[in-house]
Amino acid sequence: MSAERTVQSITPAVLRKLTEEGRAPRLLDVRTPAEFRTVHIPGARNVPLHVLREHRAELLPRLDEDVVLVCRSGNRAGQAERMLAEAGLPNLRVLDGGMNAWEAASAPVERGAERWDMERQVRLVAGSIVLATGLVGILVPGVHLVGTAVGAGLTYAAISNSCAMGVLLSKLPYNRGPRTDIGTVIARL
Repeated sequence: MSAERTVQSITPAVLRKLTEEGRAPRLLDVRTPAEFRTVHIPGARNVPLHVLREHRAELLPRLDEDVVLVCRSGNRAGQAERMLAEAGLPNLRVLDGGMNAWEAASAPVERGAERWDMERQVRLVAGSIVLATGLVGILVPGVHLVGTAVGAGLTYAAISNSCAMGVLLSKLPYNRGPRTDIGTVIARL
C-alpha cells in the first residue's frame, strides 16, 4: 500500500513576503484566461489547466525552479501540482486558498474587466436547469428527471472534487478569451 503524497502549500502571507523581498517564486495561474484577465497576482503567468495537461512535456524544461500554482480556491492548482509532480517536477507548491485567500489578505492584484468565476457560472446553469425542468415537469411528466440528473452530477462533483459542468463551461468563448497558444505560453515563461 503506497502512502498518499502530501501537496505542499504556501500561505498568502508567506508568498507576499517573498514577493516584497524580491524572492518571488515563479507563479503559474492555472485558471481560464478570462478568470486570469479579471484578476491575478502581479507577475503571475497564465497557463490554463487544460494547456498544462496537454503540453506538460513542453513546459517542464521551463519550470525548473521554485513554482507556486494558483487558481481560485486551490482545487485546480492541486490538480496541476499532482500532474506536474507525477511528471517529475520538484519544488511545487499550491497557494493555500488560491486567489480567494490572496484577495482576502488584501494582497496586491492586477484587475481587468469583471467576469463571473467558474463556480458562479456552474451555480447559475445548474440552478436554471433544475428550476426550468421543475416548472416544465408540472406539465410534462418525466422532465423533472433532468433536474435530478443535474443534482446527481453536482453530488458527484462534490465527492470527486471535479466538475464536468465546469469543464464544459470553461470551453465557452466567454471563459476562453483569446486562444491560448503554447508557443506564447512558453515564451512568457
